[in-house]
Amino acid sequence: MAVSIRRVRHEDWARARDLRLEALADPAASVAFLETLAVASEQPDAFWIERAAAASAGDRVSQWLGEDGGALVGSVVVLAQEAGERDYFDTVIPERRAVLVGVYVAPAARGAGTLDALVDAACGWARSLGFARLELDVHADNARARAAYARLGFAPTGHVFATTMGRELQMARAL
Repeated sequence: MAVSIRRVRHEDWARARDLRLEALADPAASVAFLETLAVASEQPDAFWIERAAAASAGDRVSQWLGEDGGALVGSVVVLAQEAGERDYFDTVIPERRAVLVGVYVAPAARGAGTLDALVDAACGWARSLGFARLELDVHADNARARAAYARLGFAPTGHVFATTMGRELQMARAL
């Protein structure tokens, strides 16, 4: 598999939407994502267009896509968050951080280095903004994701917290 990694472009919105809906249909989605397939499926095109546009440029959010033979096979998003802002759990962020979210690799592309390449791109972007580490939150019951992140150099920070979905563990990787 010859996967190329690149930042999302504005014109990718429909394909990025379709990949997101595929991710939300994954059996692990209920512990991997904060959004449901039902809610995402109801979003109008304008939502997806704005989402791709926001992640395609600038230094607040970036989305990285894995593409193989013209098909999107993976995606990660990095959020650059400032101290005092509220995160996706509505918790005040104590210090500036870069956080990895929305991680998905299609089943056919798993085990072929796609995740590694996507995370490397995410790390490079965060490093270019001056971040010293990349953080993520993973559900305690998502053993597949925890193992993949550990293989990629993410280690538990010791921060464990409860959400409406259950216990989440924070992991981080030095950049």
